[in-house]
Amino acid sequence: MSPASAPSPVSREIGVLRAGWGYASITDKIADIVLTRPLRGPWLAAFLATMAGSIAFVCAMGYLFATGVGIWGVNIPVAWGFAIANCVWWIGIGHAGTFISAILLLLRQRWRTSINRFAEAMTLFAASMAGLFPILHLGRPWFFYWIAPYPDRMNVWPQWRSPLVWDFFAIGTYILVSFLFWYLGMLPDLATLRDRAASRFKRIAFGLAALGWRGEARHWARHESAYLLIAGLATPLVVSVHSVVSLDFAIGNTPGYHSTIFPPYFVAGALFSGFAMVLTLAIPLRRAFGLHDFITEVHLDHVGKVLLATSALVAYGYASEAFVAFYSGDEFEIAMTLDRWHGAYAPVYWTMLACNVLAPQVLWWRRARRSAWLLFALSLVINAGMWMERVMIVVQSLHHDFMPSSWGLFVPTFWDWVFLLGSLSTFAWLFLVFIRLLPAISISEMRQLVRESAKEGA
Repeated sequence: MSPASAPSPVSREIGVLRAGWGYASITDKIADIVLTRPLRGPWLAAFLATMAGSIAFVCAMGYLFATGVGIWGVNIPVAWGFAIANCVWWIGIGHAGTFISAILLLLRQRWRTSINRFAEAMTLFAASMAGLFPILHLGRPWFFYWIAPYPDRMNVWPQWRSPLVWDFFAIGTYILVSFLFWYLGMLPDLATLRDRAASRFKRIAFGLAALGWRGEARHWARHESAYLLIAGLATPLVVSVHSVVSLDFAIGNTPGYHSTIFPPYFVAGALFSGFAMVLTLAIPLRRAFGLHDFITEVHLDHVGKVLLATSALVAYGYASEAFVAFYSGDEFEIAMTLDRWHGAYAPVYWTMLACNVLAPQVLWWRRARRSAWLLFALSLVINAGMWMERVMIVVQSLHHDFMPSSWGLFVPTFWDWVFLLGSLSTFAWLFLVFIRLLPAISISEMRQLVRESAKEGA
């Protein structure tokens, strides 16, 4: 094959181009999911099931507000339980969306185009779930606004040394910037839906959401400048937000919490679980709506490579944490580490290692990285393993205090599981609503990719 006729790198990654699709075909395929495709049985069944779980979640919150956190299994010495573990897990899942959208955009990685839109939506939904749990964990959650520096003539200001205040600003900033980035990138697509909508209501709704976008040159110039600016602003959040969450633990002197490796360790774990959730959502999405030409095996291969790399970083964190405990000679750190290996929560610890370290080793094989069903199963295993890791950090580190007289076990109650499963149902319900109301893949960026590929081919 001559150099002139060889396929470009973009053509090899985007199946749409290999199929010879043009601008109209791309727009039809993506926009029709929102505008014309009827609601079918599998989507309706998933929608009703997740809506039932969301209603149970709301009812559980009402019961919690009326009764108190005593309905959970938290007690002294384990004053933090599933609620804080769920918070850290959810905020970690949201990191992949920001990484894919912001960092890969700045690095000009074209493979992000097919997955960035729903990954950004995933970030918003996961961060919202994460923000709920610290509020629910408060003894009086209706006073959560006390952690914000609102104008107060009594000068009752937030306690800036409190991790709750750090979480408020970290998660709040993360949600705000992620929403701006997601909404700004969607403006051209909203205008496309406005122009193609058949009903007057949809034209008005999408027209208002598009903010008067007409596709003029000045619109595109300002859009690109603002998009890159917010991407540069969002990039430090990948590191800073989960570093702040890790410092909630690291500032304490509790063995298992007081570790200087926590910030990079938490960031690597967040990307690990976040990319696993991207696969959990992407693979059923491409199957249900026939998006194999957009989310190709090459995209799955790239995400698999990221999972393999972040798994190695997480494994290094596990090893260094155990090494430092023995190398320091601190009898309490050593006792905590041995308790993880042989104590009451040892089955959770070894299952966590199997899920997060052993299982991802299959990704060394290219065929495994391109197998959709294998990746989907592996993503579920990784998500379960990363949730167990958060439970180990939060619960196991607390259940053996410095004095044996203060030891105790955390046993999750029925309501602990209801809140976990309810948050999962609400997250899935929000995602199901999103893919039917808004384009799950960026139409404008995909068309730009076609244009760039045509220029390279020429």
